[in-house]
Amino acid sequence: MGKSSSTASIKLQWLTSMPQWLVRTIVSLVVWPLRGFYWFVRTLLPGVYANDQLISFHRHEFMNDPVFQRAYGRGVRALGGTDFYQWPWRVHIGLWAATNASHLEGDFVECGVNYGFLSSAIMEQLNWDHLGKTFYLLDTFAGIDPRFITEVERGAGAMNKSQAALQFGAYVNGAERVRANFAQWHNQRIIVGTVPETLNQVDTTAVAFLHIDMNCAPPEVAALQYFWPRLTPGAIVLLDDYAQRGFDEQRLAMDELANKLGVPICALPTGQGLIIKPTPAHADATHTTPIPNHQATNN
Repeated sequence: MGKSSSTASIKLQWLTSMPQWLVRTIVSLVVWPLRGFYWFVRTLLPGVYANDQLISFHRHEFMNDPVFQRAYGRGVRALGGTDFYQWPWRVHIGLWAATNASHLEGDFVECGVNYGFLSSAIMEQLNWDHLGKTFYLLDTFAGIDPRFITEVERGAGAMNKSQAALQFGAYVNGAERVRANFAQWHNQRIIVGTVPETLNQVDTTAVAFLHIDMNCAPPEVAALQYFWPRLTPGAIVLLDDYAQRGFDEQRLAMDELANKLGVPICALPTGQGLIIKPTPAHADATHTTPIPNHQATNN
């Protein structure tokens, strides 16, 4: 473990030992100046998108779409009514992926649900119970399981970050609130426990949409490996952290698996990664050439 990782881990240990009200205050002092910067950019340059580590001069009319606004608002409701994420473009990608996947055979799976922000938005937009699919929602609902992280992630303070997220409320602590949120829909199944141990509880043979967001490499790789044979041709896999800074272990692990599977991962400026399960004919062609997924690892 490098000196910088060790220092960060010590700081996080110090943070998690504080009272919850003090942790919330400190995190707010860090977050709100950044949010203020985004607001300043949007005010200075009307029409520019600035949020969630992304500043873009490209058009984003989707934010004015009442259908998007209703779906996004349902996601915010899952958070308790306060949008402490502010991820409109990231959710737009998720809604696009889920809408396309809704036309395919197979159910939906989310590994890493937390409060249910994205999955609630998806179910709202797709009028879920009329779709004839089941949404499987897998999470510990208690932060990261220390048994399933890499040594690099452990050295970088993954467990301390998880504890801080639980203490601050960024991670949900317990499944009951999540069950109450999803009670609106019948065709859903909440599975409590750690991936990969709970994967065999997903009793479907066909998956059209897979969202992976567990903030550590081993369970994410296990999930994609497990569901790959069950993914319908054309199925969409959305990786929440693939192109995010500070998540190199996940990106490198997914690159290695993707190369074994013979599929490319599209890195998105939202920080996400996108995989489309090829049809059998395309899969055969793809295996003939190595696929350069790797990006520069320097931050």
